[in-house]
Amino acid sequence: MGLAALAYGGPATRPAADDILLARITDKGPLLLHLPGIAGPRWCDRRMLAGLRDGGVEANSVIYDWTEGDPGIDALQGYARNHQEAKKIADLISAHAAADPDSPIYLTAHSGGCALAVWALEKLPARVKVQTVLLIAPALSPGYDLTAALRHVEGKAFVFSSTLDVVVLYSGTKLFGTMDGVHGAAAGFAGFVQPPSADPLTYRKLVQFQYQKAWAKYFDFGEHIGGMSRPFAQAVLAPLIDPGPAPSTRPGVGLDSSRQ
Repeated sequence: MGLAALAYGGPATRPAADDILLARITDKGPLLLHLPGIAGPRWCDRRMLAGLRDGGVEANSVIYDWTEGDPGIDALQGYARNHQEAKKIADLISAHAAADPDSPIYLTAHSGGCALAVWALEKLPARVKVQTVLLIAPALSPGYDLTAALRHVEGKAFVFSSTLDVVVLYSGTKLFGTMDGVHGAAAGFAGFVQPPSADPLTYRKLVQFQYQKAWAKYFDFGEHIGGMSRPFAQAVLAPLIDPGPAPSTRPGVGLDSSRQ
């Protein structure tokens, strides 16, 4: 039985930690669910969420550790386990949608967590959607077909990549593989490439940004965790989640989409 079912009177067999997590997820109001990288929750994840709050994002922020306390290479290469975790994440999203159907759900992820975000979206029931997705330095292969995931996005899915992220998303993924088992540069290095199997209309929801030197003023220097800096989250990421004017029209933000 999934977490979504447990929210509505299922057997009381889950651990106390699941009770607490489910209670947080089903709080009324907007939900921001964040999935960290293969190292599990770190200070960079907390500072990014703090930056989003600084930027005016008002939501119940929850970090979900999909690594199950087994971080690193095991988390990177645990393909079967990761898909089980993605199902749990989909259940959490569904639980919130059922508890408060009128509140938006925002899904953010970093590095390996971006794969869990994509797989969780794929596993959602047809009726369940999230409002906005942020994928920072995704460790999926560039040609991965995002069509099924994007169908569960109401607004846009934003991707941030950097060709300066050589150690992790170029050399590292060539040696150890991406989250989907491809040995080569990850999408977080130079962006996703729309595969022939993709639905072009659905891909209009995907907006990609390649690293810009101007972002150094926000302490994003193009390295693997640069896009997680608190000032960058406040100035660049938060306006993407905020339902106000389009970010590209806001002065001082400096977004320049290279792949739309």
